Order: sequence, then structure tokens, then C-alpha cells
Amino acid sequence: MLIAAFFYKDYASVGRNNKYFNRVIIPSYIYTIIKYIDRTYFMKPIAYQEIGTDAKLVTTATSNGKPTLFVFVLGETARSQNYQANGYLRPTNQYTQSDSMISFKNVASCGTATAVSVPCMFSAMNRSNYNKETAYNQDTFIDILHRAGIRCYGKKMMVVIKVLAIKHDANNPLCDGESCFDMALLNNFDQEVTEMKGSKFITLHIMGSHGPTYYKRYPKDHAFFKPDCQRADIENCTQEQIVNSYDNTILYTDYMISQLIHKLKSYSDKYNTALFYISDHGESLGEDGLYLHGTPYSLAPKYQTTVPMMMRFSKLFTQNEV
Repeated sequence: MLIAAFFYKDYASVGRNNKYFNRVIIPSYIYTIIKYIDRTYFMKPIAYQEIGTDAKLVTTATSNGKPTLFVFVLGETARSQNYQANGYLRPTNQYTQSDSMISFKNVASCGTATAVSVPCMFSAMNRSNYNKETAYNQDTFIDILHRAGIRCYGKKMMVVIKVLAIKHDANNPLCDGESCFDMALLNNFDQEVTEMKGSKFITLHIMGSHGPTYYKRYPKDHAFFKPDCQRADIENCTQEQIVNSYDNTILYTDYMISQLIHKLKSYSDKYNTALFYISDHGESLGEDGLYLHGTPYSLAPKYQTTVPMMMRFSKLFTQNEV
């Protein structure tokens, strides 16, 4: 283990780029057998629990007569330390810096991987009492909003509501046949808003800064920081290139959010608008020899557990209650 630690950069991206290795090392049938035994003989079934059953809208519109349009952007693998709004010296928030965004610097994630952080974030639990089985067998806050009569809509998210899957069509200039840039999530945004009635809650789960293929998260004309790492095997890039690529992902997320804010401003005559952004977990970029994320929480550096949280409310939203 000590020897492996010295070469962590060399193999950190291997598992992410070649997920079939997991099944080569431990075949899928072994996973299946272990899971079956655990669920059949050791796990006590948990009955699904509805919570917030008394949730309801006090009124169908705000005091100024306008419904609410709330957009929740769930970020991916963004760390607070690389946000200009939180003191970072590079201009990674240059697109939203004039949009009156409220930024929180010391926000802790629920986990160091999406599979833990996102279900925890949408549940009624926090990090200290989070339980995966409980989370998957009770209502999320989206369920409660929906029960209260708020129209909920999501793209690329991990909760069960009306979800639109983004097709990675190579004919789409924002896609390459395998993945898409996050701006693709704003395609048909206006149509989606129009089709939803009353107050609306829209969730966008972005690719953000997911690595190690950071270069695939932003178009080449958005490579503001150079030289960047234009390859998946980051062990063959310099530290400067890795950081530049990662910072480009943060900047592109900022660009996408600025375009979303522009859209929300165009709805100010019809809605009280709000935008909330938070990332699921952070990322290590070589500090103390660590890369990527997923380190056990008790051992993880703050780079993996401290995430950006930013919000913007229209003046009418802050003056009215839903």
C-alpha cells in the first residue's frame, strides 16, 4: 500500500477509464451472489415511508399574483477552493460575477462520491445519520414538492420524477455521440417552462467537472486556461495541465449558469424566479498525492468534501412568499 501511494497518479484514472476492470478483478456473478445473500439472509426489508404527507401550497400564487419558477442545478465534482467567488485567484466565475450571486464558501458534502452524496442530499437525512436503504425507501424532497402541487421536472438526475434523458446525438453540435456539454440541458428550456402549469421546480443534473476526462466537459473554444490536458489518462499530463483543464470545467459551468440566469431574467414579467446551485462532492487534483474523489470521508481532504453553493433570487422572489 505504501509503494502504491507513491504511484497513485499513475493508476488513479485507470479504474475510471476502464470500468470493466472491476468485473475482471471481481466477476459480476460474484457481485450478484454477495448481494443476493446479503439481501436474503442479512437485510431486513424496509417498508417504503411517505413523509411530509401534509405538505400543501398555502396559495396557488405569490402575493403579487405571479407563480414561482425555481431552478435547482445539481453540480458534479466541483470543489469550493477553485471558485473565484470563494477567494480563488483565477477568474473561474467571470460570467456570473455581475449577476448578484450569493456564494457560500464552507459547505460540506454528504459524501465523496455521487452514489452517496446525491441520495443523501435529496433525503431527509444528513451525513451523520444517512442510510442508503432508508434513503431509497422514503420520499425525497422532490416527492414532497410534487405532493404539494408544485410541478417538478428534471434532466439527468437521480430521483424519480418526470425525467428527460439527453440524447447524445452526434448531429447535435453540443454532443459527440457519447456525451454532451452541459449547455445541451438548456435546449427546449423555454418549451418545458411553457408546458408546465403553476409554480415550477426544475432540476438540472450537470456533468460539471466529472473526471478524469475533464477536457470533455467544455468545448475547445472555452479552453480559457492553457495548456490543458486533452486526454483521459491524466497521469501523462503535467500538474499545470490537469489544473487548467479542471478550472476550464468550473468556468464552463459558470458560463452555463450565466446563460440560465439570462433565461430566468426573461421570465421576470411572468414569474418570481430563483436559482440554486450546489455540487455533490469535490475533487483532488494532486494535493498530498491524491487525485479524483471517492476517498473514505473520514480520511478525505477538504478538496473532496468542500463544495460550492451559490444562489440567486429575483427581487420579486425575495419580496414574496410562495
